[in-house]
Amino acid sequence: MVSALVACGPKNPPASSPLSSQVSTHTPKIALALGGGGARGFSEIGVLRVLEQEKIPVDMVVGTSVGSLIGALYCDTGRVLDAEFLAVGIQQEDLFDYRALALLSGGFVKGERLERYIETHLKHKTIEDMAIPFAAVAVDLRTGQPVAFEKGSVAQAVHASCAIPGVFVPVAFGGSTYVDGGVVDPIPADFARQKGADVVIAVAIPKSLPKEMPDNTLELVHFSWTLMQAEIGRLRAKEADVVIYPDVGNLGFSDFSQKKKLMEAGEAAARRSLPAIRATIAAKAEALGRVRSKE
Repeated sequence: MVSALVACGPKNPPASSPLSSQVSTHTPKIALALGGGGARGFSEIGVLRVLEQEKIPVDMVVGTSVGSLIGALYCDTGRVLDAEFLAVGIQQEDLFDYRALALLSGGFVKGERLERYIETHLKHKTIEDMAIPFAAVAVDLRTGQPVAFEKGSVAQAVHASCAIPGVFVPVAFGGSTYVDGGVVDPIPADFARQKGADVVIAVAIPKSLPKEMPDNTLELVHFSWTLMQAEIGRLRAKEADVVIYPDVGNLGFSDFSQKKKLMEAGEAAARRSLPAIRATIAAKAEALGRVRSKE
């Protein structure tokens, strides 16, 4: 798939042109759909940084797996600097609480540290109170269907969205049991559209192909997982207007030492996609203007 899917519209404007000079007063609602990818998902911070710098508004964020964590960090205050400050400080031990006995419950990471981190570091504890509308996507094991949490505990929703099968213990609450949304919806552009987005910008983390076979259980499970996610994500990405693919190389799923490099990769990919993003927004604004002039 090409790195940017652009809807039919006017010729791409210069990347340096401010958004406000290209769109009419019929401003489309813009959503960001953040996909999964383990530690590689820190590249999504770089994407957010570029959108903010270029004054491209983000009206809502829908995240799957690590995309839900990055989305929550950002939507808490709506400021990329706050999200980046928190992301830079995150270490593997902040999120993963390995327990041998937990394996008997479906995984060897309970996820309690992940919830505690979110509850401790975010200003808003419930999704509906966040500065920017947010949803975390998980899969209900009882029905096999993806669900988007738009209310309730941020920590619980993100935990459910990040519960990779075989790694995390499935998350049970409200009479249902949930696992990582990436099982069926690794790039949640569909939910963004359902929430009323006119333009959906997706971030898809490319699959990792290690030079050597993983030598530990966590990496092996995730390698198998990413192969599955990549194919499903390729199909799901077609539902977005623009897809950003950060060049994260073969950095590992659990490598938290390369966050700066990952953020730079996300920033570079977002800048490459700016012409497509601007053209799509301008085209949608023009289409909305035509529709509303007929009303």
